[in-house]
Amino acid sequence: MIEQVEAHYEKVSNGTLESPRTRLAIADKRTDKLLGNVGWYWESKQTNWLCAGIAIFDPKFWGDGRGYEAFGLWTDYLFQAMPEIVRVDLRTWSGNFGMMKLAEKLGYTKEACFRKARIVDGNYYDSIGFGVLREEWEAWHPEGFQKELVDEASS
Repeated sequence: MIEQVEAHYEKVSNGTLESPRTRLAIADKRTDKLLGNVGWYWESKQTNWLCAGIAIFDPKFWGDGRGYEAFGLWTDYLFQAMPEIVRVDLRTWSGNFGMMKLAEKLGYTKEACFRKARIVDGNYYDSIGFGVLREEWEAWHPEGFQKELVDEASS
């Protein structure tokens, strides 16, 4: 593990991290404390279809807008950094009400429901798929998601 951290640090230091990034940390703006991460993987590289995700580790930071900011910026980044993609997916489970609300607030559309496909704490839940198309994202956020955050902060 130490070797992995050192190798990553070396890439950061000399500017050779992969692009586009596959993962980024979410940190508190004031304390720099690690709160979680965002990431993505190919669902189908042949069709430029990727699936993105977010994790905020400590529940005390859920529901305070950090996920909205982080995942909105991440979605914006993916569309900007990868001009070939036409959609971004996210997957969650039917008991994760916060994530489903976040997806809809960002403009993602519920596209799939796989019944009893997830087990959480020994109980079956549906797997829920959301997606947003590039043209939908750009219509919702014509000047980019970051501009909206700046506008919200200044009002």
